[in-house]
This record gives sequence, structure tokens and C-alpha cells, in this order.
Amino acid sequence: SLRCDANVSLRPKGQAAFGTKAELKNLNSFRFVQRALEHEIARQTKALDAGERIVQETRLYDPNEDKTCAMRSKEEAHDYRYFPEPDLQPLVVDAAWIDEAKRALPSEMLVTRRERFVSQYGLAPQIAATLTGSENLATYFEATATGSGDPKGAANWITTEVLRKLNEGKTDIKVIALRPGNLGKLVRLVNDGVISGKIAKDVFEAIYPTGRDPEEVVKEQGLVQVSDEGVIAAAIEAVVTANPDQHQKYRAGKTALLGYFVGQVIKETGGKANPALVNRLLKDRLDRP
Repeated sequence: SLRCDANVSLRPKGQAAFGTKAELKNLNSFRFVQRALEHEIARQTKALDAGERIVQETRLYDPNEDKTCAMRSKEEAHDYRYFPEPDLQPLVVDAAWIDEAKRALPSEMLVTRRERFVSQYGLAPQIAATLTGSENLATYFEATATGSGDPKGAANWITTEVLRKLNEGKTDIKVIALRPGNLGKLVRLVNDGVISGKIAKDVFEAIYPTGRDPEEVVKEQGLVQVSDEGVIAAAIEAVVTANPDQHQKYRAGKTALLGYFVGQVIKETGGKANPALVNRLLKDRLDRP
């Protein structure tokens, strides 16, 4: 159900002072709101044109008569039955307290930061809204974006992998071991072709709880992506030779088998082959007898 109060006050054009208001109480439909406003505006206009004084009061709208009627006058504050709360002491706010509160405020409001993330980093509004859900998360993102040189890549890792971990652990980003600098390094390792996206997820699982340097993990576990065309070509040849039937089906037009061959080559290289290079070299090889 709808219950609406509407205030109406008029003043002659050019008059600086506001007009006296009349409050229309308990309007219960949009149609009645419109009709009550129209009537009250007409009533006040007629009174002002006649030189009459508008009284501050509460009025009720009668839909049957299509007019407003006075309910009670409200000339002063006591007409609203305001009274001091005896159990509450007066609140005195001094200038020093206000200055302290101002200093505690962030230098940039989150709504302003959200708009800046869209314009400065080219993020989608929904992603920017997620990253500015808290000041700590927004700060973490900016530090990661700076460290990685890839704001969109940083945003993707944070909104997927990092937030997933935060939700699983029911924790806050300000207390996690993985700092923005190391997450930024992980993004760079992928962008530079040092590791694949698949390997990067394994590295992330290793560095999230420990905060270790991803470069150390990659070196320690021998996870550097294979981008040597000779090594990848040899793996491709081994896979094609071992799957002659699938090769013939591919050449006969069943090109969806490309995904099967890609998976086999990645497996053959221990998951380290550069996927883009595998796709290019594999297509060339499969098109040959």
C-alpha cells in the first residue's frame, strides 16, 4: 500500500523568500497525489492572487469532493509536539573533533575512485565497482596494477582467484600473505610468456598462503614455459604419429579434433608448452599427410 505526504508552497515570480507550505497527509495512490497537488496549487494561487495569507497547516485530500481541507495548523515547532529527550545529554561538537574526523577520511571517496578506475585503467564499470567494494581492496588492486604494468590483468586475477580465496577463508585482503608486488610479478610472468596461464594458476596456489616470490617458485619447480619451436615440434610429431586415426579424421574435415591434439601436446610437454605456439605449429603439421 502507498502512504504519501506532499508539501506545497508557492511564491510570486521574482520573490526571494520561500512561500508558506501546506502539508498534504496520507495520500494513498499516485492518482490522488496528482489530483491533491493540482487542487492545492490552484487553491494557494487563488489565495495569493487575492492578497490572502497562506497558513502553515496540515491538510487532508477528499477524493469525493476533489479538494483539500484543513486538518490542523502548524505555526511553530511545538505544534509538531517536539520535546527534549530527558535521557540524552546535548551533543557538543567542537572544531577539533571535526578536524580529526576529516583527517580520518580517505583521500579519495570510493565512488570517485570507482569512476577513476573506469577512466584511468579502462575497467568495466562492474569490475571497478567490485574492486572498490572496500578501501583495502581498491588499494591492493592499484598496487598490483602498478607492479604488473597490466591493470586489466591485475583486475582479472583479483576479482577471480584472490576474491575466491578470501571468500573461502572468510578473511580480509589486508591480512593475506600474498602482497600486491608478488601478484603483479605473477601477472608479468604470464604476459612475458615465461609461464602459461595454466601453470600460473598452480603457482598462485603455491604463493597465496605463503606470500613467496612467484619467480622463485617457477625456478624451483622448473615451471618455465617451453617456447622452443624445435622442442614443441618434436612433441607434436610424437603425438601425431601416435594418433593416426584422429589425424585422418582431422584431415577429412573433423577440425574439432584440434583441441584433442593440443591437449595431447601440452601433456607430452608436462604442461609447459606455450599454448599459442602449440596451436600454430600443430595446425601446420595436421594439414600435412
